[in-house]
Amino acid sequence: MDKVIEGTLLWEPSEQQKVNANITRYMAWIKDKKGLDFTSYDALWDWSASDLEGFWASVWEFFAVKATKPYTKVLGDRRMPGAQWFPGAELNYAERALARRDDHPAIIFRNEGDGARTLTYAELHRQVASIAAGLRRLGVGKGDCVGAYLPNIPEAVVAFLATASIGAVWSSCSPDFGARNVVDRFQQIEPTVLITVDGYHYNGKAFERMEASAEIQASLPTLKATVLVSYLTDEAKAPLGGLKDAVAWDDLLGDDSPLVFEPVPFNHPLWVLYSSGTTGVPKAIVQSQGGILIEHLKAISLHLDLTADDRFFWFTTTGWMMWNFLMGGLLHGMTIVLYDGSPAYPDMDAMWRLTQETGITYFGTSAPFIAACMKAGVEPGRDFDLSALRGIGSTASPLPPEGFAWVYQHIKSDVLLGSTSGGTDICTSLAFSCPILPVHAGELQCRGLGTAMQSFDESGHPVTGQVGELVVTEPMPSMPLYLWGDTDGSRYSESYFNVYPGVWRHGDWLKVTERGSCIIYGRSDSTLNRGGVRMGTSEFYSIVDELPEVTDSLVIDTSSLGTEGKLLLFLVLVEGVQLDDTLTAKLKARLRSALSPRHVPDEVYAVPEVPRTLNGKKVEVPVKRILLGESPNVVVTPASLANPDSMKYFVQLAKESPGPIIECTQ
Repeated sequence: MDKVIEGTLLWEPSEQQKVNANITRYMAWIKDKKGLDFTSYDALWDWSASDLEGFWASVWEFFAVKATKPYTKVLGDRRMPGAQWFPGAELNYAERALARRDDHPAIIFRNEGDGARTLTYAELHRQVASIAAGLRRLGVGKGDCVGAYLPNIPEAVVAFLATASIGAVWSSCSPDFGARNVVDRFQQIEPTVLITVDGYHYNGKAFERMEASAEIQASLPTLKATVLVSYLTDEAKAPLGGLKDAVAWDDLLGDDSPLVFEPVPFNHPLWVLYSSGTTGVPKAIVQSQGGILIEHLKAISLHLDLTADDRFFWFTTTGWMMWNFLMGGLLHGMTIVLYDGSPAYPDMDAMWRLTQETGITYFGTSAPFIAACMKAGVEPGRDFDLSALRGIGSTASPLPPEGFAWVYQHIKSDVLLGSTSGGTDICTSLAFSCPILPVHAGELQCRGLGTAMQSFDESGHPVTGQVGELVVTEPMPSMPLYLWGDTDGSRYSESYFNVYPGVWRHGDWLKVTERGSCIIYGRSDSTLNRGGVRMGTSEFYSIVDELPEVTDSLVIDTSSLGTEGKLLLFLVLVEGVQLDDTLTAKLKARLRSALSPRHVPDEVYAVPEVPRTLNGKKVEVPVKRILLGESPNVVVTPASLANPDSMKYFVQLAKESPGPIIECTQ
């Protein structure tokens, strides 16, 4: 394949693939049942984003959502924030997730060692029944919160479904979070029960978590009980020391009480997710049982094109929203695949061995992982049997065109590559894949059904073919009910509606192409504005990260309103490589040619590592604010970072060069 550029056509579905797609079946159903004949995806999207009541009612009916009480109308209040979805309806997320009771695999689990388990739907149902009964005995009732400090293991899924079945509220953190990170999150929601773990494995090492668990427990005065899952240690040998009055997980599994699903209103809280918290206490984002249920029914079936026969995998931890999204596979009766450990242990082939071994049909990952595979020179398509694989998902950051090309060249030529963009705030994507549309390099195939997403220019008008602010002009069912503790709604409004009243501002740069596809150019609050030419950081990184000498990078534009500052580039180099004049000249020449002379950095630095959040996203804005002279204590919370020591370099740089580092010399 020749070198691809943004927009290069890489894949088209065959006619047979189009005919067999879930979305094609849905469009035929709409025509038969509702008399609506849509001949293209664009026509379907136009209707879904404008006739919200008609579209979401059709999703409810098409997927046969079971409710103990019917809804009185689809949208009781259309305003944002404050939309009221399906008032009157009562249902339970867990009841749909456990609708199967047979021997079909519900969960396939693997870890770095010899951990291998499979739970059928029948076994999953029995375990959820036991844990739900146990949680009730420990004092958990409808509306109470359960906090989980667990790795991506079957017990986390069981505990989540048990919590949801009661009508309680789930919230999880991964055990690679430090105790302070967890306390900052769980103290907000005041959990009734804490479910924790003795430790976890990562990169070939065991990490003990009893001390952290005890610290978390001691910091949560609302706890009535603590449950300990023994993961590193056999249950019979597991010490409960350090944890006050802890109950062993296995002690709860012996209960043979029947599983009772508590009917709850459509907008009853299902779980609490958290923002990264880079500049303060993380936002506690509350999403509803019904909103998540109906969104994930739509997204996983109509966009990812999955059915009950699929094996659905996403590499994630319990601290990232993709874990919650992965749970949606159970709503469709499919098999979800869990992995606990490093994706690069013992080598970069680990996830591809997993795919072959477990027969994964949909492989979800992140753009940085694909980039790492490219850098490592792995050949998944050559070295592994990926015949079952028919879909690949990429998220967390924009996948550059060369990443798209690599997937089709080195993984599989006939696969639906879905680069998607959304976020924790909505626990889904705004821009999605679509099995009946072609894939173009660097482009997200479509705007999601029922998602009135637009690109706004500086005057707040929708534009096509040019970069603008990503906004959503109509409500979505999975938007937050509220932020926990935000009693007057002010923090919620300031977070999403402070720029365009009544319109959700997502914080990304977006271009909607003439063919309806989408291109994300990075965060709008970290844009590069050089001589009036705005550019998202993703375009910059796609050029820099092509260099074999570079393993990671961070670009900062210190410009502010009315003042043009310097463009600063920070590089993490391959071991043994030095940042010399030759490499700097090579880099600048490439940026000048590929982007523009305005986007040649004023200064280039070699750094030990790039600061990243706990979920792996680059920390651009706090670094910029530190370089502009703001106090590090104000602009970034160390506990929110995966590598807090990485900020020391930038703090020191700002101290040593308070003027020249930010001022433009042109």
